[in-house]
Amino acid sequence: MKTDIHTIEAKTSGSIELADAIFGLEPRADIIHRVVQWQLNKRQQGTHQAKSRGEINRTTKKLGNQKGGGTARHGNRRSPIFVGGGKAHGPRVRDFNPSLNKKIRALGLKMALSSKAKAGTLIVMENLSVKDGKTKALAGSWGKLGFGKTALVIDGDAVETSFAHASSNLVGVNVMPAAGANVYDILKHETLVLTRAAVEKLEARFNG
Repeated sequence: MKTDIHTIEAKTSGSIELADAIFGLEPRADIIHRVVQWQLNKRQQGTHQAKSRGEINRTTKKLGNQKGGGTARHGNRRSPIFVGGGKAHGPRVRDFNPSLNKKIRALGLKMALSSKAKAGTLIVMENLSVKDGKTKALAGSWGKLGFGKTALVIDGDAVETSFAHASSNLVGVNVMPAAGANVYDILKHETLVLTRAAVEKLEARFNG
């Protein structure tokens, strides 16, 4: 599929052929959902833990007489009903990192890219060079480019320094190198912006 290439001045500088195997797939909600869930689960550390009554270091001395004291027959102060006692059914250390086949992860990313192309919210840029790295210079052409309220901008090996500086004060704009491209961030933003270098990196990533 062909698409226009834009400059930072909101002009067209030619066209580029996008691989149908990456940008022309029919998105499947189930595949995308699995990859997004996998990403979010991997963010959880699973290191939160509360001590059970068996892990509390408190006296095991009987609190009072078995009878005649007017209180329940408590064995020790480790019970969850006492302040400082163990936590009943509290959180435990666990592994939230699920396994997901690499082919499914790659397919999910392709479908996320394809969904943006299909929706017309994929914009390809020649490069991201901004004069003097000034926010004012970038903001002037921002609306003309049709980036929308939120945009994810993906560059090649590294994000253009001048663009990173200029966009740092713009709300709703996030930037990352091509190596960091992921399903969750792509779908989270209204518009996906790829540089020519990013397209080449992504295509090489799937063909390599």
